[in-house]
Amino acid sequence: MPTLRKIIHVDMDAFYASVEQRDAPELRGRPVVVAWRGSRSVVCAASYEARKFGIHSAMPAARAERLCPQAVFVPPDFSRYKAVSRQVHAIFARHTALIEPLSLDEAYLDVTHAENGLPSATAIAQAIRAAILEETGLTASAGVAPNKFIAKIASDFNKPNGLCVVRPRDALAFLAPLAVNRLPGVGKVMERKLAELGVRTVMALRGVPADALEARFGRWGLRLHELAFGIDEHPVEPDRPTLQISSEDTFEHDLHLDELEPAIRALAAHTWAAHEREARGRHGRVARTVVLKLKTADFHTLTRSLTPAQRPASETELADIACALRDRVQRSPGERYRLVGVGLSGFVEVDSYQAQGELFA
Repeated sequence: MPTLRKIIHVDMDAFYASVEQRDAPELRGRPVVVAWRGSRSVVCAASYEARKFGIHSAMPAARAERLCPQAVFVPPDFSRYKAVSRQVHAIFARHTALIEPLSLDEAYLDVTHAENGLPSATAIAQAIRAAILEETGLTASAGVAPNKFIAKIASDFNKPNGLCVVRPRDALAFLAPLAVNRLPGVGKVMERKLAELGVRTVMALRGVPADALEARFGRWGLRLHELAFGIDEHPVEPDRPTLQISSEDTFEHDLHLDELEPAIRALAAHTWAAHEREARGRHGRVARTVVLKLKTADFHTLTRSLTPAQRPASETELADIACALRDRVQRSPGERYRLVGVGLSGFVEVDSYQAQGELFA
């Protein structure tokens, strides 16, 4: 039997954009895009008014401007967002010490043994959302469920300013009609592979025997089987500094080593964006080590890493180092690869790194 916990996933609604609209009343009701203008800039956040035009975070700012010429572009102010995030996390801490932040604007809370006098996890979620609104003037959505992955799916169900509660007895019915891409880890490639098996919903996934999924997808197949039946034993892990950030891609068709550069550069862009969020986040840390991961067609995993004298300072530098690491892979010329990943590790405090730089300058 899976462990029964009481998990809340809280997600602030259009966080950066909502802070801007709160602090500048003239922006309320208007399509707001938090981003610097320019061909190389990406959207940090979009208000719900802007999302109606198809604008979303991580989209190139130039494309967002084309989609909605009347959008108001506001440069991000991360010091202000961090201050509001600290307020929100202080509200969480009134209810439980088991808080796992995912970013400035979302977190998991384990309230299984909360000692605040409230009768249920639902009551705690309601109290948290009410306190956030009263003390910050912002809205948050929440999902309540017996485990983390269901709670995260649930928090997105009634956005914005919504609450979705999935009780243990309702978990299987809640998941059954969902598209498989709602399950964590099921991206476009896996979604297509499952569609080839006639699997498009969680209910259909349950009809595939666990051993068949394992034969097709390895250990990940067993994980899919567990998720289909609502099983997730991962506990809420209190705030810990990031050890590694990475992005991976599994190809539709296995590729030769010399065909990997476009994928490596695309993944470097994703990894660098996540690294920038970490640098601006609660811990303010930067990475020094670049990691390249490759998986061969016969599922052998290879890794290469490098810690340069000066840490990567841009997406381009990260991509260049990762491509150079590829050249250190010595395999037979005919070897093909099914997966590539680009990561950053060796995190240090920003202030510590800058101090070291000044010391040895």
